[in-house]
Amino acid sequence: MSKTALALCACLAAALLPVTGASAQDAAAGYPAKPVTIIVPFAAGGNTDLFGRLLADEMSKTFGQTFIVENKPGAGGAIGAELLAKAQPDGYTLGMATVSTHAINPWVYKDLAYDPVKDFAPVSLAATLPNLLVVNPSFPAKSVPELIALLKAEPEGHSYASSGFGTSIHLAAAAFEQQIGARMTHVPYKGSAQALSDVVAGHVEMIFDNIPTAVEQAKAGAVRPLAVTGLQRAAVLPDVPTMAEFLPGFDITSWQGLLAPAGTPPAIVEKLSAEAQRIMRLPEIRAKVEALGAQPIGSTAEEFAAYIKAETAKYKPIVEASGATAQ
Repeated sequence: MSKTALALCACLAAALLPVTGASAQDAAAGYPAKPVTIIVPFAAGGNTDLFGRLLADEMSKTFGQTFIVENKPGAGGAIGAELLAKAQPDGYTLGMATVSTHAINPWVYKDLAYDPVKDFAPVSLAATLPNLLVVNPSFPAKSVPELIALLKAEPEGHSYASSGFGTSIHLAAAAFEQQIGARMTHVPYKGSAQALSDVVAGHVEMIFDNIPTAVEQAKAGAVRPLAVTGLQRAAVLPDVPTMAEFLPGFDITSWQGLLAPAGTPPAIVEKLSAEAQRIMRLPEIRAKVEALGAQPIGSTAEEFAAYIKAETAKYKPIVEASGATAQ
């Protein structure tokens, strides 16, 4: 190639570089130019749906475009997560991530149709929700140390309810069993509502339920709360200790976050992340989230990516030891 041709190529390449960068910034500046869909991989009315609609409502106000929640439940959230992974990475299809979709499912489902790390662009961790260990009021143990002593003294005949194999409610109990070296009878249900009802009725002794579901029953005295499973006490139940106060490092926490498909322009991801962080800092939003027993977060995209990787690794040995597999 002649020197003239080489020089021309170099000039063209140099001219194209700022245009490419400008195009990316222009795309983010004009985003969103049409309605945005947020896939919630669970049924309407649950915790994931609540946080999806909270973010959708606030983002609609800020961006002047409708953010539409679409519920795509099934397979522990795997159906909705797969739809998001395969969506066009243009910022107009987003989705909610949970501990189930990204930390538990990879170890429960042998043929999961998405990679929890490679197939997504994390936007922001919205909130964490500890589980709440509650027992029937007639249960003899009135504290975690008393419960541990009872289970070790009587290794047979004690039971716990869950919302199904491989759920965070099941795995919180399984992690507790693993750490104290005792076993209980697992009584799985098709959802946490019936599971908690049977604990209230005394048919099953205890449950590590999601705190938004169990907190009202605990406040009403229908169940006795023994501990929250996060590292911090819940603002809604400040007198209830953490499990980590008795079992150092115990941290089995549900969480909710916003994702985009892998390949979504970074400038759009950052724009969405900045807005999600702003939303979770709003006093009225924080008050609403804390009233559920959850902890508002609002992380950066990079922080959420690191969190997902750590959670995915953490749950592998817990799931394997529990024996949970897709039913």
